[in-house]
Amino acid sequence: PDVIIEAQFDENNVEHGEDLLQDMLTDNVKKLSLDTGEKGMDVELDGVHRTKQDDEPKGPDPSLLPEKCLQRTAKVVYILEKKHSRAATGFIKLLADKNSDLFRRCAMFSPVDHRVPRAYVSLADCPPDFVARPEDYSNILFICRIVDWKEDSNFATGQLSKSLGQAGEIEPETEGILTEYGVDFSDFPPEALACLPQSLPWVIPPGELAKRRDLR
Repeated sequence: PDVIIEAQFDENNVEHGEDLLQDMLTDNVKKLSLDTGEKGMDVELDGVHRTKQDDEPKGPDPSLLPEKCLQRTAKVVYILEKKHSRAATGFIKLLADKNSDLFRRCAMFSPVDHRVPRAYVSLADCPPDFVARPEDYSNILFICRIVDWKEDSNFATGQLSKSLGQAGEIEPETEGILTEYGVDFSDFPPEALACLPQSLPWVIPPGELAKRRDLR
């Protein structure tokens, strides 16, 4: 049988990498070929005619391979923390199939970040004149939060949060980035503002200037 062995070498082993790999391949093929002589033998068990290779596992035995040649695998068993905010900035547009029932209920949200899936959003969350004049919103940024993504659907389900404004302008783009990364940019509460100097204009006291390094 064909044997595929994957090996990795660091920079120190590059010079002798080909010789080492050749030796490893030769040794392992010899080990694997010990059983190949009997695999084609016909046997008779309980009146059923079969070959011996039917009862043996397919492919090389991983226990015979060197540690360097094994690719470790794993499986996700639990999501400890959802790091993404599930919010994205993007654009809304009408669905392509105008005759479908989904066209009368949903619009398509296309995120700017292509790592985020496209999502169906309810037309009730869209502007009132969006269906009649969708071209007016072709360059308007929206914030959408993904609320669900079914296993049998190519698109997620989202909910429009707000309209940011024209794409390309500084304030809408900045607000979109802060929202995507979950940064709280709301106004400071009165308790925080009360800690600031109240008598304005405020100047640095001479005593502070004497003991601090001026980095202005």
